[in-house]
Amino acid sequence: MSRSTVVVGSGSGAQAWPRLSASSGAALRLLLTRGGLPRAEMARMLDLSRTSLTRVTRELLEVGLVREGVVELRATTGRPSEVLEVVASAHHFLGIKLTGDALHAVVTDLAAAVQEQSSAALVAPDVDHVVGQIAALVDDVRGRFPRLTSVGISLAGVVTGERGGEVVHQSPFLGWAGDVPLSQLVAQATGYPVVVENDVSALTALEAWSRVGAGVSSMALVTIGAGLGFGFVIGGRVVRGAHGVAGRLDHVVVVPDGPVCERGHQGCASALLPEGAVVRNAGSAAGDYRAVIEAARAGDGPERRAVEAAGVALGRLIGLIQNTVDPEKVVLTGEGLDTYRVAADVVHAEIDRLVEGGVDSAVLDVQGFDFSEWARAAAGGAIFSLLT
Repeated sequence: MSRSTVVVGSGSGAQAWPRLSASSGAALRLLLTRGGLPRAEMARMLDLSRTSLTRVTRELLEVGLVREGVVELRATTGRPSEVLEVVASAHHFLGIKLTGDALHAVVTDLAAAVQEQSSAALVAPDVDHVVGQIAALVDDVRGRFPRLTSVGISLAGVVTGERGGEVVHQSPFLGWAGDVPLSQLVAQATGYPVVVENDVSALTALEAWSRVGAGVSSMALVTIGAGLGFGFVIGGRVVRGAHGVAGRLDHVVVVPDGPVCERGHQGCASALLPEGAVVRNAGSAAGDYRAVIEAARAGDGPERRAVEAAGVALGRLIGLIQNTVDPEKVVLTGEGLDTYRVAADVVHAEIDRLVEGGVDSAVLDVQGFDFSEWARAAAGGAIFSLLT
């Protein structure tokens, strides 16, 4: 069997993915993260001899993952260099972000560029219905994207296991408890290789790879919305602990005399920052999160006080992260970003108070990602799994 027909995974309908050598995988990762590069520059970055790079390049060209690109003059002297670039259209990936009530999906190419996106309400949140809905989506997508190679799924919860054998131990928003072998179940239902990952870890990996993390070797990502999430990159690698995430900051105490969370912890981050906590702290008549935010923008009543209390908690949490792991950048995102937008002055004041050098030494990058970016991160997880 030739190298180009060796398939990673057992999906009968999946586009064949070549089994690459470690050096070829590293070269492909480099081209995906840095864009087109001449051979000499690649050899230097990968610490490969010219002979070794020639072998790697030949392998990637033979399996159709790279091609000769435009000729560029990369220096003021010397001959122009032929640039190698990824053939992004050679493979497609389905990325799925599951929430408590919806399925958000994108199809990307090999460079994680979105080709198509969709969202649908979950028929029901139990495992069987979710797997069935994903299988129906795969059937629909494969007709339009015959080069579909694998499926990536992300969700909030504890995910452990090797690539393609991940188990979801709990996912609170879906109401799942116990061990759910989600990657195996979806692979059996679809015939495609499947990678499952914690949603914040997947998003952290994607943003570290993309423009948001460009030029930095350490980055923290904080998400606020229905819950709280934390991701961390050091040396260009995503930190994943025993439960698939960098760490859980939900119940770190940030305001000792603050409200009590559902677990009985006084003043922890989850008692102040998630959307539901902001609504509770604004009072029973406040309405939903959107109504609280609008009232907080308009006045200085209980809604404003609840949002500013969340701003204090957020500033202290970011200060804790900055003082503990000292990332070059802290990325803040999530559907609860309006809390930051209303209480930005409070957030910055707390960071300034806590971080040596003040708020200017803590690079805060606020990104209003929608659910399609989370789904793209799931597709990114499927891509990354083939390159390692």
